[in-house]
Amino acid sequence: MIVHHLEKNDSILNKFIAEIRDVSIQKDSLRFRRNIERIGEILGYELSKSLAYKAIDITTPLGTKKINLAQKDVVLCSILRAGLPLHQGLLNYFDDSENAFISAYRHHPNNETDFEIAVEYFAAPSVEGKTLLLADPMLATGQSLVAVHEAIKKQGIAKEIHIVIVIGSTEGIDFIKKHFPTNTHLWIAAIDDELNDKGYIIPGLGDAGDLAFGPKL
Repeated sequence: MIVHHLEKNDSILNKFIAEIRDVSIQKDSLRFRRNIERIGEILGYELSKSLAYKAIDITTPLGTKKINLAQKDVVLCSILRAGLPLHQGLLNYFDDSENAFISAYRHHPNNETDFEIAVEYFAAPSVEGKTLLLADPMLATGQSLVAVHEAIKKQGIAKEIHIVIVIGSTEGIDFIKKHFPTNTHLWIAAIDDELNDKGYIIPGLGDAGDLAFGPKL
C-alpha cells in the first residue's frame, strides 16, 4: 500500500484538522461538516495528481486548445453516515464521478468492548475495471474498511483503489495493508499512534458521525 500522509507538510490543511479536533469548535456541527468537506477537497486535489490523464481538444471562442483531463472512470463510495461530508468534498472536485454508498457500523453482540462489523446497505454501480475512491473520515481498527471492501468486490474488481481518510491510527493502517492490494493508495490527512481499549483513536476527535449529524441511539 502506498501511503500519502498530507499533514507531514504544513499547509492550510492544518487549520481544518485543528478545528475538527478542538472540543470548543467541533460543537458547531455546521462548521464540523464544512471542515470535513474542505479536507475532502484537499485530499481529492492531491489524489487527482495520480490519476490517468488524456489530452482532449477544447474549443474556445477563438480556437482550439489541448488540455490533459482525467479519464472519467471514477466511482466514489462513502461509508454511511459519517462519510457524507467527506463524500461531498470529493464530489465537489470529482463532480462527474459515479456514486456509491455503503453502511458499516460496530455491532456489540455481548458487551461494549468486543464488536463485529455489520454491513447492511449497499447501493452502487459496477466498479469493474474502474477507479474506486473509498472514503471514510476515521480509520481506527481498519475492520470496517476491510468489511466494506469485501462487499464492494461483489460489484466487480476495481482497476485501482484510492482510500481517502481524514484521521487514522497506525494500527488501522497496518491492518488494511494486509487486506488490500499492494498498489492501493491511502490518502490520509492525519495519523495518530494510539487506540484505546474500545478501539477509538487517541487523541482523534471523538465520533465523526455524531459530531456531524447528532447522537444516535
